[in-house]
Amino acid sequence: METQAEITFLGTGTSIGVPVIGCDCAVCASDDPKNRRLRSSIHVRTPEVALVVDTGPDFRQQCLREGIRHLDAVLFTHAHSDHVMGFDDLRRFTVHEDEEIAIHATESCLERLHAAFPYVFDGENRYRGYLKARPHAIHGPFRVGDLEVAPLPVDHGKVETVGFLFSKDGERLFAYIPDAKTLREGSKRLLDGIGLLILDGLQPEPHWSHLSIGEAVALAEELGAGETWLTHFSCRIDYRILEPTLPETVRLAWDGLRLEC
Repeated sequence: METQAEITFLGTGTSIGVPVIGCDCAVCASDDPKNRRLRSSIHVRTPEVALVVDTGPDFRQQCLREGIRHLDAVLFTHAHSDHVMGFDDLRRFTVHEDEEIAIHATESCLERLHAAFPYVFDGENRYRGYLKARPHAIHGPFRVGDLEVAPLPVDHGKVETVGFLFSKDGERLFAYIPDAKTLREGSKRLLDGIGLLILDGLQPEPHWSHLSIGEAVALAEELGAGETWLTHFSCRIDYRILEPTLPETVRLAWDGLRLEC
């Protein structure tokens, strides 16, 4: 069967990454590569298009590690620093004066990007080597190449946040929701019976703005997901200890993991 999309986890860590500065816990001191996590992001490639979801502070390092040399678009889930502050590193994908890259984000996220990187949007820096972004506000489903993308509103702290459902020719491929405490009912309806779900699973204990492991597992079961990969982990997640305790259809992702749809 032809691969419809390849997903690469550029990072699976929470906002401060793992290992954490100044932390001496067993996970931060671990030599297991699956316990070393850059800030959460994915790269998606189809026969027609290549995109990333979110550009955190580790974006340059992630692109170098995975050999990413071309991008058609960037999608943003929300404006927290660990998802946007590598934005300027996109300049390597718009080297020539006439090159632009499509940016898809909510109005509130675009406003934050304008405030943090005004020189990208003021129209005065159209030179070779500078970032030239073509912003698109998300107001509903949209297309990126051969992919149909539906935003999935979720609740995550005080910042407007979305996940994304990716489809092709009307067939759902996968959903990506790296930051969420709860899903809106409309988002749940779109995900009912989804074959591949990538979902926030911050830590074993409850958290006020993120799904815990138990909450994520329960949500995946509620949605009837065929296969679920958890992401956005803190250093309270030890891969070797937690992975064997999960249901058969739920797995822990790691940096560099590739999935095929």
